[in-house]
Amino acid sequence: MRPDGVADRRDFLKVTGVLTGCLAVGSPLALLAPSRAWALELTALSSEQGATLLAAVRTILPHDRLDDAVYASVVRACDADAARDAGMRVLYSRGLASLGAGFAAKSEPERVKALKAIESTPFFQQLRVKAISTLYSSPLAFAYFGYEGEVFSKGGYLHRGFNDLKWLPEVPAADSGPIP
Repeated sequence: MRPDGVADRRDFLKVTGVLTGCLAVGSPLALLAPSRAWALELTALSSEQGATLLAAVRTILPHDRLDDAVYASVVRACDADAARDAGMRVLYSRGLASLGAGFAAKSEPERVKALKAIESTPFFQQLRVKAISTLYSSPLAFAYFGYEGEVFSKGGYLHRGFNDLKWLPEVPAADSGPIP
């Protein structure tokens, strides 16, 4: 980028593909995001490959009301891996090609059938692990699923309403140990 803020041809060519989308109006994510529209620049994968990857991840980990923006975080992680490692770029390129043309536009049963056909391949296994580890560690997914974060960040279970065991007798203070 030039000092005057204008992107030159070289900067423009660094972006190989772009994925775009829009958050649903009633989505809890729409409350967290600064804008309902989102875009993801891809540096190693094309726009078509990004769309195929998004559809594959959505099919592998289906959550009907989870916005594409959360699934796009998996695409971003895969694109970063492909940009960093030429072997990963080849793995993703060949794997996405094996799903066939127009995979993203196919119906869900057709996508499931195509993914089942390749589920023993290194591409599918890599994508599955990357999808699980990226999607379920995303703050946007936390908001969707209602996960409040790890217990230690908010003072432990005792300070979050889990100390209401009315059915157990009170333990004498001498036997209860130190209280943090």
